[in-house]
Amino acid sequence: MEELRFLEEQNVSPELIKRVEEFRQAYPVKEEAAGRITKPSIPFYGKEILEMAIAAILQGQNLLLTGPKATGKNILAENLSYIFNRPSYNVSFHVNTNSGDLIGTDTFEDNEVKLRKGSIYRCAEYGGFGILDEINMAKNDAVSVLHATLDYRRSIDVPGYDKIDLHPAARFIGTMNYGYAGTKELNEALVSRFLVIDMPAQTEETLRFIFKEMFPDAKEKAIEQFTGLFLDLQLKALNSEISTKALDLRGLLAAMKIIKVGLSPSLAVQMGIVNKTFDVFEKEIVEDVVHTRIPAEWIREDVYE
Repeated sequence: MEELRFLEEQNVSPELIKRVEEFRQAYPVKEEAAGRITKPSIPFYGKEILEMAIAAILQGQNLLLTGPKATGKNILAENLSYIFNRPSYNVSFHVNTNSGDLIGTDTFEDNEVKLRKGSIYRCAEYGGFGILDEINMAKNDAVSVLHATLDYRRSIDVPGYDKIDLHPAARFIGTMNYGYAGTKELNEALVSRFLVIDMPAQTEETLRFIFKEMFPDAKEKAIEQFTGLFLDLQLKALNSEISTKALDLRGLLAAMKIIKVGLSPSLAVQMGIVNKTFDVFEKEIVEDVVHTRIPAEWIREDVYE
């Protein structure tokens, strides 16, 4: 199966791949939800992480992906939805997210009050994968909805409407970073409803895979310098020399994209990485790291064939 070929290339267990194929056949997707099945921009690279996640989902478990910034939590969540051929529903938690946002709210339509279904409701209805982004920012009102949804009851009690049971293919994948403004410790009751995967920091191997997948026409020397730049910044962040603001893999990949249309690599990295930090002293450190990796005189042809 074409969608699962990248699992075979990483030597993921053939037994797990076979069970994924059986899962896909057992739970066809309704036509009205098929548009929510999307192919990720890049495949996730990491055999052990993929095997843990796939095994958990096959056994009806929900996943919590933890770890520092730029470890690929959202990329993994998107890949899992695609691997299992499920519609995905994203919920980005913030201080104002409440139960109505998740389940739904009353709306007036055709001269009667109807429920405008929320993301969690639709996920339950269509057997989707609910991606609960920054779940440790959820306030108590929203968490209370998740408790019954995520445990053995697998149901949602909609106030004023019927109780709905989760589709057997529905799963929930939470992601969380520590230390962001507005985050808090998850309570034990909520954590107990997940299996937890602690995402490892990026390595040279995983970064090279990402860059080669996204930019197959990039020169080897350029890939080496861009991956080295990210690893240098990652090390400085781990040693608390800089914050994680400049440790932005999305920003670095975006810089690679805009170089392709002719912008100089140094200016592209300025936009994608350097300008993400607003502290003058920190910005100087980041600029020094960038200048050791990306020469100011580089042009597009130094990066792409």
